[in-house]
Amino acid sequence: MLKNIILTGYMGVGKTTIGAFLAKELNVPFYDLDQLIEQEENMSVKNIFKTKGEIYFRKIEHTTLNNFIANNSNYVLAFGGGTPCYANNHLVLQQPLVFSFYLKASIAVLSDRLKQHRDARPLLSNEASLDELKDQIAKSLFDRSYFYHQAKKTINVDNKSVVEITNEIKQVLL
Repeated sequence: MLKNIILTGYMGVGKTTIGAFLAKELNVPFYDLDQLIEQEENMSVKNIFKTKGEIYFRKIEHTTLNNFIANNSNYVLAFGGGTPCYANNHLVLQQPLVFSFYLKASIAVLSDRLKQHRDARPLLSNEASLDELKDQIAKSLFDRSYFYHQAKKTINVDNKSVVEITNEIKQVLL
């Protein structure tokens, strides 16, 4: 049986970590959409945002995603945090041959994970206080909620290990 698995959710939720572990468990290749874009552009996502802007990035993201979906099967793919929110990318989550999962974390968990890594995240302010960071995450989650919920299954990741989350996903795949 084909396993075209897509993980979506906010930055810092663990899409890449969980995706890589899940792919190994399922013996299928793992891909991270941001890493695919970085390879194509020969530049980090942060530098793409900085030098070419978010609109350029979103266009490349959409093209890379569609090319990937058209040319691959039997994979685990981690979306970027904003991927489903632009250019109708959320429609990929509903495709018949796709198992899509929204990895959902609380604002407290996300802010705790992201507070030390703000410099690597182009859409987070380095100068923001912890309360401002929580407000920024809350606003983004509100804005993106519709798109994240287009995934076929939601998995809450708070206080769960990578193994526990992977096992939950595997139960859905059975």
